[in-house]
Amino acid sequence: GKAIPYGTYDVAKDRALVNVGVTHDTAEFAVESIRRWWTMLGRRTYPQTSRLLICADAGGSNGNRLRSWKLNLQELANELGLPITVSHYPPGTSKWNKIEHRLFSFISMNWKGIPLVSYQTVVNLIGGTRTRSGLKVKAMLDTRHYQPGRKVSSREMRELHLKGHSFHPDWNYTLSPQTDN
Repeated sequence: GKAIPYGTYDVAKDRALVNVGVTHDTAEFAVESIRRWWTMLGRRTYPQTSRLLICADAGGSNGNRLRSWKLNLQELANELGLPITVSHYPPGTSKWNKIEHRLFSFISMNWKGIPLVSYQTVVNLIGGTRTRSGLKVKAMLDTRHYQPGRKVSSREMRELHLKGHSFHPDWNYTLSPQTDN
């Protein structure tokens, strides 16, 4: 099988949740990983929050051009009742993303060449990552099946409560919860 780690990292608290998928790295999987972070860590840490900010790469399952990423985030904003603001790093600048330097680099060092022979090994090695500066990582296995290639229609896109920001609206935008009226 394959193990697909999707990390959510709280820069302020130096805490992370890594969701390890087993099927496909899709937008639905990426948003489910954020949902799991919120459920397990975020809402307890930030009970008074009025919005979420996500800093994301510009490609992959959370790419700024992916319609399914935006649709799934809209569903999450609706579920949580919170606006979700996304700021994408410009293409080719993922090296600036704190998650690479402050989370995944330490996960890689923790592996120390140990063969990844089972999902439990992967989850245990990721979840056992700690640093002297205080990083703590929680890892969990996600066995749901995520189907790649979901098509999102232009009508579905028009129905999103998506507002682009004045500075690079294709990279910076907010999805506000939809209300039942």
